[in-house]
Amino acid sequence: MIRDLGLTNYDYYSSRRDMEIVSQIVEALNKILEEDKKAQQPLFLKISDTLIMDIARKVVQEKKKNFLIGITGESASGKTVFVDNTIKACVKDKTEGIYTVIRCDDYYKDTSKELQEAGSYEALFKTGFSFDTPDVINLDLMREHLVALKQGKTIKSPSYNFVTCESNLDGEEKKPAKVILTEGLYVLNEEVRDIIDVKVYVFTPLEVIKERWYKRAKERGKEGAAADLQFADVNKTAQKYIRPTYQISDAIINGLVSQEYIQEITDKIFKALKNIEY
Repeated sequence: MIRDLGLTNYDYYSSRRDMEIVSQIVEALNKILEEDKKAQQPLFLKISDTLIMDIARKVVQEKKKNFLIGITGESASGKTVFVDNTIKACVKDKTEGIYTVIRCDDYYKDTSKELQEAGSYEALFKTGFSFDTPDVINLDLMREHLVALKQGKTIKSPSYNFVTCESNLDGEEKKPAKVILTEGLYVLNEEVRDIIDVKVYVFTPLEVIKERWYKRAKERGKEGAAADLQFADVNKTAQKYIRPTYQISDAIINGLVSQEYIQEITDKIFKALKNIEY
């Protein structure tokens, strides 16, 4: 039979072993998900039927390749908190090359000139200018950098100042890694999502988003009428550009869970994968 299929003994037993490992990974991850369901605030609200199997197969059959995980959600939904606490779980391993992070916010185009000419954020927003559409982010450059990281190349991501609206293209060096996390409003935009391996949406109720958003806006120099004008735009553009990506996401994450619980679950996932003998 092995000969008829064109397989060597090594190919056959290697394939069989891979199938056993895939099964172990699926079992381990499903166990964690079942435990998560029992939590008062579970981390995972929804997962596609094929996601766990797809992850397991990729881990086993594409060992030398990496995962590009895209995390999106509305402004102030908790994307950055989720990524930062996932990183803390990664860091516990103390192994280099596990992760690298690309943040969509770093790719905002320089609009310092427009802000200076308007004289204030309120005056700028009254002209109809929006910080919450894909046009104000350099998605072409972000895609180029993500592809390069997937190919094993080092890139230099830009940095953006949310107070002055200045962009510095000579930003932070980012190295390729096994897990590439990219988070932001438009990481699942049609210009980028085809290169994303796992699509994640952070869901948070609007009233919580609003409270978080105003607190952050104040830290970025926006208060009063300027903040009100921008938040109205944030809500409008989310309806058009962000909320539809809920439907195409592989996993829906709860934006209300505590930072400690995010670390706890992600730590369990990493440990489960690490403890399986490949």
